[in-house]
Amino acid sequence: MNAERAAGAGPLGCDGCGVPPVGGLPVRMPPAGARPRRAARTAALLALVLLLTCGAVTGCGGRATTHHKPGTGHEQATGSVGTLLDAQDPTGHRLREVPAEGAPQVQLAARPDSEDGWNLQLTVKNFRFTPDSTGGAALPGAGHAHLELDGRKLARVYGPWFHLPAAQVPEGAHTLTVRLYADDHTAWAVTGKAIEGTLQLTAAAPGQSGGHSHTPPPSTPVPTQVPSEAQADRTVTLTVRDGKVTPAPGRTELRRGERVALHVTSDRADTLHVHGYDKELALPAGQEATLVLTADRTGLFEVETHESHLVLTQLLVR
Repeated sequence: MNAERAAGAGPLGCDGCGVPPVGGLPVRMPPAGARPRRAARTAALLALVLLLTCGAVTGCGGRATTHHKPGTGHEQATGSVGTLLDAQDPTGHRLREVPAEGAPQVQLAARPDSEDGWNLQLTVKNFRFTPDSTGGAALPGAGHAHLELDGRKLARVYGPWFHLPAAQVPEGAHTLTVRLYADDHTAWAVTGKAIEGTLQLTAAAPGQSGGHSHTPPPSTPVPTQVPSEAQADRTVTLTVRDGKVTPAPGRTELRRGERVALHVTSDRADTLHVHGYDKELALPAGQEATLVLTADRTGLFEVETHESHLVLTQLLVR
């Protein structure tokens, strides 16, 4: 037997190592040089799978989501846009400081509307409105604005024009402020001060010129913003009291193209926001406010309050 192996007459096992063949058949192993090549191919395929998996999630550097849920944090420290300060603006948002040269700028002007209230114009420089990426990471010279009346937030502003109803402005002299924010809700700032524009506005008594108001006095409990409510296909009535929503948050199903009227009464001043549609509505304390919108976009959209971070309902549009 040993002589046969030495002469190469018999079948060998593992490349002549002496392991007997299986079932009487020779075991043919790949050449020694083929095994490293196969291992290299396997490692390359594994690296490709990991790369594709990483790219599919936002945690590996993908585009930040444009939607945020109440109680979740924003990507405030991502990227290298400006310097995130510990200081905050009057509403509690952290400042994101940028150099004065090339920094965003904003000016505010108001024109009386022929029907009701005022039309506000925001003139910006080195800045663009990006409503589609609100809630994502901060991008240079991009974001949205907040509108305040005497230090109280009225609404977010996603473009250069905004209509301010007379019912939201009590009689007398007031200060309107617009402040610029990044997509992650940090306030753009220069030398430690938030970038903003202000305007003095005087509201006349109902029935007098100045505010062009055709609505009852603000002290009278009347619905806020009720456009064509009679034409709404669905009506949703909600109440917010002591941090709880009644009825409990659920889903309101709509067909694309239907109009829905949202009636909301809150025991504290707040702002209603319909995600995806970027619709907002000021909620005066103790008064019913109504928002009517056309569901012209399919998907699942949350309706929430910004100050109390409560989900009121979800609009499921098919």
